[in-house]
Amino acid sequence: MKRNSWTLSATSGSEPLVPLGKIVATHGLEGWLRCNSFNPQTATLASLQQIVLEKDGQNWSCEVEASKAHRKRWLVKLRGADRLEEAEKWIGFTLCVKESDLESPGPGQYYHYQAIGLEVYDLRGKRIGTVTRIMCVPGGVLYVVQGATKEHLIPAVKEMIEKVDFTAGKMIIDPPDGLLDL
Repeated sequence: MKRNSWTLSATSGSEPLVPLGKIVATHGLEGWLRCNSFNPQTATLASLQQIVLEKDGQNWSCEVEASKAHRKRWLVKLRGADRLEEAEKWIGFTLCVKESDLESPGPGQYYHYQAIGLEVYDLRGKRIGTVTRIMCVPGGVLYVVQGATKEHLIPAVKEMIEKVDFTAGKMIIDPPDGLLDL
C-alpha cells in the first residue's frame, strides 16, 4: 500500500508551498485531473484559483478553471488544458498552494504541515526527536518524528498531542506505553 507523505517546500525566492494532494490520473476527455488529497476532509481545493504543480524540484504556476469533489477525491480543471492530451502531462505532480492562500485556522488550531520542524518531547520532558514530515494513511495523519536512533510515527490526534507551542518550537506528546518502542 502506498502512503502519502509530504514536507513543506519552497519556490525559488518566494514563500513556502503547502502540498495538498497528488495528481494521479486524468478524468474524462476535457482535461480534468484526478487529485488524491492529502487531507480528504478539506474543502480548500474548492476555492482555489491559483495552484503550483511540483515535480522533481520544478514548479509550475497554474490557474484553476474549476474544481469539485468526486468520490473521496478532487477533480481539478486547469485553464488552458481542455483536452485529455493537455492534462496527461500533469499526472504524478504534487498539487501545492502558497502558504498565504490558505485560510487562517481557528483559535487553538493549526495545519498539520506547520508541525514540521517542531521538537517533540514526552510529558516528562524527554526529547523524542524532530517532526520531519507528515504521513497520510487510511487511519489518519501521522507525524514522522526522527529520533536519535530511530524514526517514530506519532498519530496526529488530540488524545496523543498534549500541547503545541510554535513560539518555543515544541510539541508535547503523551504516548501510550510501547508506542515509542515500535
